[in-house]
Amino acid sequence: MGPTMGTPAGSPTRATVQLDHGVRRDVNRISLLFTGVGAIIGSGWLFGALYASQIAGPAAILSWIVGAIMVLFIGFVYAELSVMFPVVGGIIRFPHYSFGSFASFSSGWISWLAAAAVTPIEVLATMQYAYPYASWLMTPVEGEYLVSGYGWLIAIALMALYSTINALGVGVFARLNNILVWWKLAVIVLVIVVFFAVSFNPGNLSEFGGFTPEGAGTIFTAIPAAGVAFSYLGFRNGVEFAGETDNPQRNVPFALIGSVVITAIIYVLLQIAFVTGLPRDLLGDGWGELTFAESAGPLAGLALVLGVVWMAWLLRVDAVVSPADTGLIYAGVTTRLSYANARNDNAPQALTRLNRRGVPWISVLLMFVVGCFFFLPFPAWSKFIGFITSAFAVSFAPGCLVVGAMRRQLPDQDRPFRLPGGDTIPLLAFFSSNLLVFWSTWSINEKMLIGLLVGYVVFVIYHVATKHDTPPVDFKAGSWFPVWLAGMLALSYFGEVTPNQPAEEALLLQGGDGPIGVGLGALIIAVWSVLIYYYAMAVRLPSRRVASFVEKTPTDAPHTAG
Repeated sequence: MGPTMGTPAGSPTRATVQLDHGVRRDVNRISLLFTGVGAIIGSGWLFGALYASQIAGPAAILSWIVGAIMVLFIGFVYAELSVMFPVVGGIIRFPHYSFGSFASFSSGWISWLAAAAVTPIEVLATMQYAYPYASWLMTPVEGEYLVSGYGWLIAIALMALYSTINALGVGVFARLNNILVWWKLAVIVLVIVVFFAVSFNPGNLSEFGGFTPEGAGTIFTAIPAAGVAFSYLGFRNGVEFAGETDNPQRNVPFALIGSVVITAIIYVLLQIAFVTGLPRDLLGDGWGELTFAESAGPLAGLALVLGVVWMAWLLRVDAVVSPADTGLIYAGVTTRLSYANARNDNAPQALTRLNRRGVPWISVLLMFVVGCFFFLPFPAWSKFIGFITSAFAVSFAPGCLVVGAMRRQLPDQDRPFRLPGGDTIPLLAFFSSNLLVFWSTWSINEKMLIGLLVGYVVFVIYHVATKHDTPPVDFKAGSWFPVWLAGMLALSYFGEVTPNQPAEEALLLQGGDGPIGVGLGALIIAVWSVLIYYYAMAVRLPSRRVASFVEKTPTDAPHTAG
């Protein structure tokens, strides 16, 4: 199917694109890149090398490579879209252009919910890592750590700090984030160099069961189970801040693709350094039994085993800095998603109100309140990781369809960054997103479904009760969303691990003990991806509606606070 097929005669084939008014464009090329790198290198890097090794052994090296390739496909499609439409909160606004209000709200709500959970989770991670030195912050309950006593004040204070920094303007945020990212990069590179210098046992790559001790399938199992996919999802920040960078055509592709490539190289080298740095006596019981007693993290534990005490202390400090920086970044992301939902007329227009520094300050306040709500005594911050991965994958998928739809709706639109191969890369990106949803398992996806259903209740109430003129729901154009998600949830359900399955055994299974495993699931998902992709192409909005959305939404300038 060619890019212009299905375009009605006489319909516009391009639209006039204008940037958001009132938003400061203080994010330069490196700062935009570092919003992605800083979000990718969060609390997970301190544990990912161990968890991936336990599941896949030395083959975990390939898990990081495959995970990076999957995320790169998704990053490619958003690079094309973000350069065409450099607006704030693009992940939410792009589906609105091609498929209307229902599709954009569906993906936008789940994206906002997931992003809103990241900052408080990273706050909890910071506090948990600090627990050995400040036990008054948290209370251990059945192996988990819950905020208690004065810890509540610290948690709220950290949320307030991140909110305040974001409210001061994107320039302040970017400069601070640049400093923290340089710190995190320096620590990781230092860890890699020290591990290679102090202990290098290449025999670990082939002995103790071989390169794939648990089978080749565990290479893919480790991608969701060890947090590999979650670690890479921070690339999205190049999209969210595209409307606030000084040269989107140059900076956005550089940031989206560059953040994944840089961190992939780092993570692969770190995994190799970890695997080859392990003393041979620790692997006598096999990779699945590899453990460290060090509570500050396995990398610090390995540093102590190797006698590099100063490195262990440095890693303990970084265990506070890394999640803190990620929390700061996602405080800004959540704010921009609220702004984007309102600009789509799917949320109160007050969320678009800017302060003198060009920041949507009411959106910042909403992020703070909702973030504090997440501090209620749930089992632990780690329980949310799977939910966030699944929810972000759901929110990424619509963009893969928008690229194909836009080529049919606005074929003559200027595309400074255009993907080759027609529908091939968007389809591969959509397939990758669907795999991430499937791998998250039903026990996680059912929580995501509940969150989405709550969002639909909010959507109905807003459209019924608001006095503001809301756009048409355009359910037909967005009808692919519930059909697609219902199919993915069904596949997830039949690929789930049974409740009686031991957790350590479940990690090594390829998709659980249900009738649909990783191999069969991937085949079904490939077919499902193609069917939904072309169904979405068939029900997409007509070209004139798309052109009106592109021209109207960005130029509908928000009010500025006095």
